[in-house]
Amino acid sequence: MDFDFLIGISFFVVVGYVIKVLSDNRVRKNLIEKGVIDENVKYLYADKGPLQYLSSLKWGLVLIGIGLAFLFGQFFPSRISEEMTVGGMFLFAGLGFLIYYFVAKEKLSQINHQKASQ
Repeated sequence: MDFDFLIGISFFVVVGYVIKVLSDNRVRKNLIEKGVIDENVKYLYADKGPLQYLSSLKWGLVLIGIGLAFLFGQFFPSRISEEMTVGGMFLFAGLGFLIYYFVAKEKLSQINHQKASQ
């Protein structure tokens, strides 16, 4: 399986993301310098707290699952390796999402319990 096209796609995705982050920071800096920050803008740039870490956890689990699928795909004979790799990608990515669901559910219930007790 030839994955040369992924290099170009990855490059443009990374460049696009860097441009987005830089422009968001420039807009934020200009708004702060001009002093036109109201409650709506503060809400847009507020720190998401633990929810931000849960999002990172989700995508980390999914990417680990896809990486495991590629790793396990190397152990199968070459005639079924591609099919097993693609199937494994879906399987392990789905398992990553399921693990994330249970971890996030527990973490959010802890956060809600702490807010209720305060």
